[in-house]
Parts: sequence; C-alpha cells; structure tokens
Amino acid sequence: MVFANLIFLYLFLPANFLLYFLTKNQTYRNLVLIAFSLFFYAWGEPVWIIALLFSGTIDFFHGLFIEKHEGERIRILGVISSLVLNLGLLAAFKYSGFFVENLNLLLGTQIPVPGFALPIGISFYTFQTISYSVDVYRGTVKAQHNYMTFLLFVSLYHRLVAGPIVRYSEVAHEIGTETPTWQSMSEGISRFSVGMCKKVLVANYAGELVGQYLTGDLSGLSVPGAWFGIVMFSLQLYFDFSGYSDMALGLGRMFGCHYYENFNYPYIAKSAVEFWRRWHISLSSFFRDYVYIPLGGNRRLVYRNLFIVWFLTGLWHGASWNYVAWGLYYGVLIALERLFLGDILKKVPGAMGHLYLIFITLVGWTLFYFEDWSRLKTMLSVMFGLAGHPVKDLQLGFLVMNNIFWIVISLAFCTPILPWIKARAESVRSESGALALTYGRSLASILMLLACTAMLVGESYNPFLYFKF
Repeated sequence: MVFANLIFLYLFLPANFLLYFLTKNQTYRNLVLIAFSLFFYAWGEPVWIIALLFSGTIDFFHGLFIEKHEGERIRILGVISSLVLNLGLLAAFKYSGFFVENLNLLLGTQIPVPGFALPIGISFYTFQTISYSVDVYRGTVKAQHNYMTFLLFVSLYHRLVAGPIVRYSEVAHEIGTETPTWQSMSEGISRFSVGMCKKVLVANYAGELVGQYLTGDLSGLSVPGAWFGIVMFSLQLYFDFSGYSDMALGLGRMFGCHYYENFNYPYIAKSAVEFWRRWHISLSSFFRDYVYIPLGGNRRLVYRNLFIVWFLTGLWHGASWNYVAWGLYYGVLIALERLFLGDILKKVPGAMGHLYLIFITLVGWTLFYFEDWSRLKTMLSVMFGLAGHPVKDLQLGFLVMNNIFWIVISLAFCTPILPWIKARAESVRSESGALALTYGRSLASILMLLACTAMLVGESYNPFLYFKF
C-alpha cells in the first residue's frame, strides 16, 4: 500500500484513526498501530512480513544481550551477530543476483542467478534495527524490554517502506507512549497534505515527462530535450521522495511522534558537500555515524574512508554498477572539494556556486537513472553535443510554454518559499490573526487533499520511486 492512494486516504487511515482514538488504554493503542502497520506492509506481499519480524525480533534480543553483559567483552558478539544477520538478510534478497551475475561474467561460470523478489523497505528497516543494536552497545540508549513496543518501532507504517531512517534513540522517549494533541493533529495533516501535493501534483506529472524523453529511443533526442528530460527526473525524484518524507513526518505528528527532517531544500546548495547535508539526511547521517567515523573519520585515512562510504552509499541504492558509479562520482566531487575546490567555491559569487551544484547534480542523476551503460553513454553524448543531435527543438519549446506555470511553481517549491511565507505571516499575526492562520491552514489542507483526490481518481498505480531501493 502507498500513501498516494484512495484506499489509504479514505479507508485505511480513517479506520486507523477511529480505532486508535476509541481505544483509551495505551497498550491496546500500540497493538492497534502494530496491527495496522503489519496490514499496511502485507498489502502487497504478505510473505515478507516474515523478514520484517525476523529483523525486529533478533535485534530485540540483541539489545537485551548487549545490556545484560554491560562492561563485558562478550557483548560485542551482540553487535557482530546483528550486523551479520541483518546485512546477510539484505545481501541475500538485494545483492545475491548481482553478485552471481558478476561472478559468472568474471569467471565464465554458469551459476544459476537467484531470483529473489526484493521485500519493500528492507534497506530502511534493517538499517534502523542495526542502529539500535549499535546504540545500545555504545550506551546511547537503553535496551527496550517490551517486545511489543520494540515491534512498534520497527513496523510503524509511517516510515516503514521508504524511510526516513529513524533511529531508536531519536524516538525512545515517545515510542509506545505517544500523546497526540489537536495541535499536533493539525500540524500533521498540514504536513501530510503538502507531501501529498508534492507526490501527486508534481512528481507524477514530472514522471510522465520523464517517460516521454528518457524511456524511448535516445537517438531521437535533441540536446535541449536530453537536458529537459533529466531536469524532469531531478524534479520527479526530489518531489517523490521528499513528498513521501513529508507524509511520513506528518503521519508521525498526527500520532504524537517527532521524526527528524529528511530533506532541507537540497537544490539550493552550492556544493556537493552541502547538497548531501540537505538530501536524504537520515541516510547520510547513518553512514557518517556508523561507517565513516568508526573507520577513522577525519582523523586518519580520510580519503579511504570517504570512498568506502560513497561506494556503500551507491550500492545501498541498488544492485547495479551505475549506482556504484553514482556514489563514487559524489565521492570524487567531495574529495576534490575537501582538497581545493571548496575553497574556490567560497570565493566565487553565490550564483556560480548554485550553477555548479545544479550542473553536477544533473550529471549525477543521469548516472543514477540509466542502468544500461550503452544508454547512459548515448545520453551523455547527446547532453554534451557529442552525437550531432540538434540544438534546437521547437516541439520542446511548445511543451515548455504550455506547462510554464507548472514548471515555475515546481522550481519555486524547490526553494524555502513556503517557510518564508509562513514566517512572514507569523511575524505579523495578532491573537485573532493566529486563529485565522489556523483556520487558513486547515482550509488549505482540505483543498490540497481534494485536488490530490481528483488527480488520483482513475490514475493507474504509481508507487514511490524509493520503494525499489
């Protein structure tokens, strides 16, 4: 099941609210959330609940084992076991086919390639449970002794299938004891509505334009057509994933949980380093805290650590060499910025920094989009005018003019214009103005949900892009 779905909006979510708020006992409320979360996850492939429960259960006991042996060297076995079992599970489902295919190519063997289907969200919930075991070992958080409470943390449908990666230490004080208020409900609905609009009104339409320009015969593209296609993909990916994160954060607020931000307007960055402080924040912070710093961080072998992290970042996104290339591409850029390029970017006008970031990001998304190396090579040759393709495209010009309002609005929402408007409104509001602002936010949420509903009626299934990662 996905959030941008009429069944979720008008059946699942109302039923969840109804049963949750009719239940007064917190223990039974938690059971309601667990039941709805497992149903949500089972909607597509019920069998993969086994993998989810396995990951959650083993790390519940890992936490207890590590805490029981506090001060003893044997407790490290709990962390090792968590890493081996969770990463083994992830490797079996996500990377076994990739590994065997490359082994066959390298050795000329004909080992049968495993054909496992990828359980949705496995890359997210395995990282969440691993971080729990490591944090208990580090003493960052106490082990959870209530299995149902821990299962609620692992399975909560708000961020189960596409993140953000929420660490137990971030929600330990709230999980299982959430206390929703009318204010948190209002804020949550507003945030959810914004995320829904990002997905339905921007990402879905951008995806249609991506299909027109990037999925067919690339030899027929013009140079501006190639760039337009990858710009549309950059919008689709950003609004799709940040929209999902907004909806996850909004749902969390509705039920009294506070999740950290996962996006902070990454396209306004002026360097690759800054971009990754703003894009998929929960993933980059995970690799920083659980891979980069334990390897030595900035203290020793900095560039080795850097390239290991970016190799893993690329591989995390998919079992394909183009994702590895995309990760290492950012590793090279960040290494160059650490060496000398960052100092240059600080001295040039801000606009040049933005142009640099947009350029390297669009090239990076090209690596990210094309898994077929021959198509990737063709696309890059078209983009940089190396294939003799036309530099004028009247048809594209008409398309842009017909969609100019949507394009301008979409680009504007890549910037913090909404927070700026909200801050301006709050700075001049009176007591009566505060009430008007609350009603205005509620009305805006209703209008946004109605607009999204109208778009979703009759629309074919359109899952979030990050489901496959």
